[in-house]
Amino acid sequence: MELTRRDALAALTSTGIVVGAGAAALSQERLADRRADQRVDVETLVAVAEVLYPSEVGGVREFVETYVAGRTADRPDYRDGMADALAVVDDRAERWFDGSFATLSRADRDATLRQLGADAIDPDPEGRPPAQVRYYVVNELLYAFYTSPTGGSLVGTENPIGHPGGTASYRRGPDG
Repeated sequence: MELTRRDALAALTSTGIVVGAGAAALSQERLADRRADQRVDVETLVAVAEVLYPSEVGGVREFVETYVAGRTADRPDYRDGMADALAVVDDRAERWFDGSFATLSRADRDATLRQLGADAIDPDPEGRPPAQVRYYVVNELLYAFYTSPTGGSLVGTENPIGHPGGTASYRRGPDG
């Protein structure tokens, strides 16, 4: 299963960030500008996604880079919140495992997130650092994945709300 830039744009559409001509505005040149923005540590964000997403999913880097570029564009407060939350993740990885989060094994990355409490705490953009990690990083990546057509197909929502398409997934019923 391969995530694509198109999946990221579909996920952004479901957030209301990209609609109609807005998708065209996210050109490769503009995305390159956003990737160069050092305030959001894309390496750490991709490493978190690699823990959260099923191991058989490919194309994670392109998907996450495209999604975060659209999600943080023209939203400096949100971008700063995400950057601060990623700094917490990286700091804890350094303290607990003597390496940046992106360089750790998948098991140590998972352990970092669990020890931080990001798997169990309620998300809160103004709360304690673990709550901010849950809000800006974990929930954001999970939302992006499961509202994309590729991620949604894993849980039977291949036509998530807000995505055009057939009505077959709505008529199937609970027994599929």
